[in-house]
This record gives sequence, structure tokens and C-alpha cells, in this order.
Amino acid sequence: MHLPTDIFSFFSDLQQNNNRDWFAEHKPRFKALETAVQNFGEQLKDKLNQHDSIDRFKLFRVYRDVRFSKDKTPYKTHFGLTWHRTKPQCRGGYYLHLSPGKNFLACGFWAPTPADLKRIRQEIDNDGELYRTIINDKSFRSVWGQLEGDAVKTAPKGYAKNHPQIDLLRFKQHIFTINYPDKDICKSDFIDRADIALQTVRPFVDYMSEVLTTNADGESLV
Repeated sequence: MHLPTDIFSFFSDLQQNNNRDWFAEHKPRFKALETAVQNFGEQLKDKLNQHDSIDRFKLFRVYRDVRFSKDKTPYKTHFGLTWHRTKPQCRGGYYLHLSPGKNFLACGFWAPTPADLKRIRQEIDNDGELYRTIINDKSFRSVWGQLEGDAVKTAPKGYAKNHPQIDLLRFKQHIFTINYPDKDICKSDFIDRADIALQTVRPFVDYMSEVLTTNADGESLV
């Protein structure tokens, strides 16, 4: 299947008319797009489950929560899709963002709990070279590029600024992304390209899954 090109024209129009009256008038158009994106997400979930363990796919609602925001526009101008790996054995998640001129597939840990972040840093401290080998693998880097995410400016508490793995220890998030132009998103092979990319990222999420399901002595926590 392929995603409809009207995703981008619809959200471009919505960016210029982000109000309830316009949306109500064009809601049938939106609902058709939402159904197509929902079907895409379910089909990708089925593909992923041939080699991964996904327990849930979710398409985020278009309605914004404006209660605590200065921006009171009522609607998001993108689709957000997420695939949850089966916990507790499998950790990490996958996300696809669809918006005019800003499309990306992402994988990793956006908001690790303090306990999870502590455990990740503990493992990097113990054997950061193993993590580095995984994310610096040539085939991995050719698809996913470099590690991204928010980081502390100097060193996290308890670690020296000259720690040999300080560049990895500084990260508060561990994320990888791939950007796509609008035209590629709507090609019939995009679902297969996304599936292959998520197969390529498996060494990273499998490593993190093992770390986060064991203690510092390597004993299972699940």
C-alpha cells in the first residue's frame, strides 16, 4: 500500500486555517486520510511482528491539548504513529512523524525513567565499547546516522568529566532518526523501506533491552 499525497496538502491547508469551523467543513477529507494512515500503521505492525515483537500500534489524535499552552490552535498539523515493543522483555519504541516538509522515522528512548537512564549509564560505564561498536557499525550508520538526544552540558552526577565514555554518558535521551522527503513517504515501497530500517536498528534496541532487563551483575529482572 502507499500513503496518500493529500496528507501533505491537507496539513498545509490546516496550517493556514487552524480553526474549528474550517476543520468541521473538511472533516470527511481528514477522516479518509486518518483511515489510510491507520491501515498503514497496522500493516507495518504486521510486518514488524514477523521479526520483532510489537504489542500495540497507536495513531495519535489530531486534537491538541491547549490547557497549558500559549498556542491555542486546536489541531496538530501532523500525523504521529507509534509502535510499542512488547514489555518487559523488549524495550524501546518506534515512531513515524508525517508533516509537510518534516517526515522522520525514529527509534529509541525519548523519556527514559530515572531508573532506566541510571542503568543505561551504568552499562556504558562498565562496557561502553560494546555500545559504541553497535551504533558505529557501518551498515547501521549508513541507515540511521549518529546518536541523537538531549544531553547534559558537562558530566552527569557521579561521573568524571574526563571519563573515556563521557560523550555517551552525557546523553539523557538515546534516539536515532531518519528523515524522508514528502515524495518518498507516498511511494508504494515506503512501508518496506521502513520495515527494513527497523530491522537494521534491532541490534540497538536488543542491546538496550538486555541492559534494561538485567541488573549490573547481569542478573535477570524479568
